[in-house]
Amino acid sequence: MSELVTGEAVALDLRPARLPSRAIAMVIDLAAQVALLLAVVWLVSLAVPVDDGALAAALTLTIVVLVVIGWPVTWETASHGRSLGKLALGLRVVRDDGGPIRFRHALVRALLGFFVDFWTTFGCGAVFSSMASTNGKRLGDMAAGTFVVRERTPGVRQLPLPLHPAASAWATGIELSGLSDDLALAIRQYLSRRDQLDPAIAASLAERLTGDTAQRIGVGPPPGMHPVVYLAAVLAERQRRDWERHASAVGGYATGNAAPPAPGSAPLIPPIPSAPGSQAPTPAPEPTPAPEPTPAPGPTSTPKPASEPTSAPTPTPPGFTPPS
Repeated sequence: MSELVTGEAVALDLRPARLPSRAIAMVIDLAAQVALLLAVVWLVSLAVPVDDGALAAALTLTIVVLVVIGWPVTWETASHGRSLGKLALGLRVVRDDGGPIRFRHALVRALLGFFVDFWTTFGCGAVFSSMASTNGKRLGDMAAGTFVVRERTPGVRQLPLPLHPAASAWATGIELSGLSDDLALAIRQYLSRRDQLDPAIAASLAERLTGDTAQRIGVGPPPGMHPVVYLAAVLAERQRRDWERHASAVGGYATGNAAPPAPGSAPLIPPIPSAPGSQAPTPAPEPTPAPEPTPAPGPTSTPKPASEPTSAPTPTPPGFTPPS
């Protein structure tokens, strides 16, 4: 972690990119440049057939300069420090004070990258200078006053700040759409480093940030509210709303508008669409079982004893009549 102090005495915590991630990003950039260089040379050779060797050399040199130097300069200037490889790995080139780079920074980095760092020294200049620098700077970064930082840091999540009790009811009704990310970041860094600053500088920064915040959101601190309490309330409310939006997006329901499904409840089954032009069949009602008859009360009868078994009659032979 690299700690930088801006001109307003606000400390910035930046994570410099190290050699392995920068090497992978540079390999991606070099592969894209070589592929683009071959494609442009092939297209130019098909479109402009030349027999003059000097003209062919001039065209080739122009194409090489545009691809090798113009390509990274255009990418880093347009994307504020992110080339194709850096964009894939979550890296960004920033100034030594933490601000975004401009055209001159990108041009210096590209020129020294061609003559010193990569193309003429086969990457040895960049490797040795990055290993010797504390922030992993290559020679182009040292000349341009820049270095590469990591934008994506896994495992970092900002929880909502605890809101001051005196400002809780006031902060829930303010409009925060005008509060930019840069101003919110400056407020958070000031609140986290306020105890480490000189009291006079801390008070001056609090007044300046309070004025900027009131101008952006259109609401200043109420009478009697300290600027630090005002800034903490605004930032806490903003983070609380961001946290609720994130939770509602993940949970699939809006916080406060709909309740989550109760555990164990049956899922809702959508109706089955019927064919066009036909009516959906009405399901037949289930038959209701008839109630069982209740036996009428009567005298209690004593069960009769079982009769003794009777012997079976002897069969009479045909044509014989027994005497009377």
